[in-house]
Amino acid sequence: MLASVLRSERAIEINIQIVRVFIALRQFALGYAELNQKIEKFMIETNMQFSDIYQALTEMASQREQDKKTINPVGYLAYKKQE
Repeated sequence: MLASVLRSERAIEINIQIVRVFIALRQFALGYAELNQKIEKFMIETNMQFSDIYQALTEMASQREQDKKTINPVGYLAYKKQE
């Protein structure tokens, strides 16, 4: 727009640079959106994996509690004498 008003070589060059800057910003914004999408996908996948690990550990802990048996002491028991 500036070049159409001023009609000079300098105005044309500045107008071209402005357009190039806007194109670069648009490409940067698209790249940022793509990167953000990849990060979101990675976070979802890792959260699912951690959820599976937590569930497996919880099941193992509950199984261990069920398998726990009372162990009878072995050996002699010393009783204190009552005075």
